[in-house]
Amino acid sequence: MNWWQAIILGIVQGATEFLPISSSGHLVIFERILGLKNEELLTYFSFLHVGTLFAVFIVMWKEIKSILKNILGKMTWLLILATIPAVIFTLLFGDFIDSAFKNNVTLGYEFIITGVLLLSIRFIREGEKKMTDITAADALLTGVGQSIAIMPAISRSGTCLTVLMFRKLKREEAVKFAFLMSIPAILGSFAKDMLDIFQGDTLITTGAIPMYAIGILAAAIAGILSMKFMLKFLDKRGFVICGVYVILLGLFVIFDQQISHILM
Repeated sequence: MNWWQAIILGIVQGATEFLPISSSGHLVIFERILGLKNEELLTYFSFLHVGTLFAVFIVMWKEIKSILKNILGKMTWLLILATIPAVIFTLLFGDFIDSAFKNNVTLGYEFIITGVLLLSIRFIREGEKKMTDITAADALLTGVGQSIAIMPAISRSGTCLTVLMFRKLKREEAVKFAFLMSIPAILGSFAKDMLDIFQGDTLITTGAIPMYAIGILAAAIAGILSMKFMLKFLDKRGFVICGVYVILLGLFVIFDQQISHILM
């Protein structure tokens, strides 16, 4: 992996982590486009999550600061409740998830599932609930959606937003809560990846550190821009566009896996 490849992958991670089109799925595709496939990439992808975490803290600092001031308040417990289903799902189906990431057999179908979820938002009448109105049931159901999105090409933000808008949250409020939910999700994923890396005796060479740093920076900048775009401009029409895009992408992946073998 060279500098420009590291930057491209950082941008892809940062942009697609928050846009409802699946970051993991796009990283799989872009590593094939760039002709990359080695174990070190798994370590690099793990560290790119640090960049997206920086983005969340920068864009959502006002909301995060409010939570920290009342650390035992309602919002903390809602975020914990929303995280529990993903933890249970990972513990129960860890081997299946690892297999899905390694062989990518279901990648195209997962993109299509994401697209169908996004298209369903078009038929939801937007509610008026704010984050302060979120109930335990809202958080738990959204957490179930997030647990399904552990699969490579099912978008975490897409599933969370779909559930939250079905639960009658205002679009912007749903986006904000989905962003906050990403904090424990990203931290948990990063911790798991680091444990796997250390147990596998994977080392980062000194020469690779600057490349990792530039990738993290690229992911952070792309993440900030992606989050701000979603908060201001991503309306129902935008969800439809994203939905059509990932469905077409999923169909291409299936076609490529079965017939053309250009990438997969």
